[in-house]
Amino acid sequence: MSSNRHIAILAVLGIVIFVSISSIYTVSEVEQMIITQFGKPVGAPVTSAGLKVKLPFIQVVNPIDKRVLEWDGNPSDMPTKDKLYISVDLFARWRITDPLQYFLRLRDERSAQSRLDDILGSETRNAVAKHELIEIIRTTKDRVPLRDALLTDAERDMGSLVPIQKGRKLVEQEIFAAAAEKVRVFGIELLDIRFKRINYNESVRPKIYDRMISERRQIAERFLSEGNGEAARIRGNRVRDLNKIQSEAYRQVEEIRGEADAKAAEIYAKAYNQSPEAVAFYEFTRTMQSYKSIIAENTTLVLSTDSDLFKYLKGVTPDGGVFPAQRSGDN
Repeated sequence: MSSNRHIAILAVLGIVIFVSISSIYTVSEVEQMIITQFGKPVGAPVTSAGLKVKLPFIQVVNPIDKRVLEWDGNPSDMPTKDKLYISVDLFARWRITDPLQYFLRLRDERSAQSRLDDILGSETRNAVAKHELIEIIRTTKDRVPLRDALLTDAERDMGSLVPIQKGRKLVEQEIFAAAAEKVRVFGIELLDIRFKRINYNESVRPKIYDRMISERRQIAERFLSEGNGEAARIRGNRVRDLNKIQSEAYRQVEEIRGEADAKAAEIYAKAYNQSPEAVAFYEFTRTMQSYKSIIAENTTLVLSTDSDLFKYLKGVTPDGGVFPAQRSGDN
């Protein structure tokens, strides 16, 4: 009897311990709990951390994450307003703010991710279809490209960005505002969305690249034509300046040469005009110098007997002597 009594006591203690364990649960700092009874929620959500009590066996604890969760959608092809297909990769951050509503409508995170796929994908497609490609590619309409301070105004205008109305940030805000309203009914708060990557679709990528190449080529040709014009202007100025310098130099040379000739003539005049004998000697030396210049081997001169050049040749014999008549006449 004593052993049966001990066994019964142990069995009762075991049942009490098992029931106690089944009725106690813990809530961590990153979780919130929904208590369900026969599949239906009972009571308010448990959001505070600590040790909690529930009815054993008939109540079930359903944990729900309180942390910020991520949604990373798959890249999807969609058309822009200007009929260009692009591949958009979007990501978002969200959290569960109404766990009861979330549990009733979605139950688990997999269902929530699927619903976010539908809502965010749809709103992204709508927003992209309402804007041209440049609105989605450009970050903001206030972006000003850096320009070289040495460029002229015409050069700064070359290759300028196409003006836009919104920019990618405002497009993201449009998607966020539209999607946040739709996911709120599921007890979800959408915190942020961003474009992770935007690529051209394979079918339109060659056309886009060709257009970019054409635009860059037009800018390059404009630079080239303006450079050729500037080079022609510089060469023209160089030729003009060179001609001006040469003409000025030639004028100065002629002036110096004229002044030198005048000075030399003045010196000669002063040197050889001191007496009749000096004048005659000057005439003789100058005539001799002219003979060296104009008379060479096999030179034939036709001179008048009254020529100044001929007067010193009168009476000269082939061997360098003087005719007697010339000597007697001189004497």
